[in-house]
Amino acid sequence: MELQKLNVKLFVEQPGTVPLADFIDIFHGWIQAADGIYHDVADYSHMHAGPGIVLIANDANLSIDESDSRRGLLYCRKSPLGGSNQEKLRAVLSCGLENFCKLEREPKLCGKFKLLGDEAVIAINDRLTVPNTAESFAAIASEIEAVAKDLFADAEIGLEREPDQRRKFAVRIKASRSFSAEELLGRLKNN
Repeated sequence: MELQKLNVKLFVEQPGTVPLADFIDIFHGWIQAADGIYHDVADYSHMHAGPGIVLIANDANLSIDESDSRRGLLYCRKSPLGGSNQEKLRAVLSCGLENFCKLEREPKLCGKFKLLGDEAVIAINDRLTVPNTAESFAAIASEIEAVAKDLFADAEIGLEREPDQRRKFAVRIKASRSFSAEELLGRLKNN
């Protein structure tokens, strides 16, 4: 099973400390500084437990997502990735963590945006290729687990598939201890 359209959600340690609307100006600043990489910002802050604030680009969308009433940074890869499934998972996790680190360093957030570093959700936005079934989980769980073990190093990890088959395929990775965004990103780059 070849994985594409991969998403990763990384959760915020204290979600209520920064108003969602503050990310609109931050993302507009990223557009101005990026020389054509980013194209637009969509504001869904009016939706309860919705997509939040979305930064739109050709290859991927980035959002401060509030789905399931949990704030986090959601990186949604749109363009195809090359390599093995594990290489693709590492690439998407790396992009998500790089953007999380960028937000952690954002002066306008005054250090209030920090990673809850013991959890991530990997999702596949392609229900035809990867339906949300036990069979799909059995087919790719070992690849997700291998990447999760590299990511969370010496911590014990658990994987849990999204049980609602009406939703897209997603796997929650839960580690026994927390790590910083910089630590996790460093592990991915060194493995």
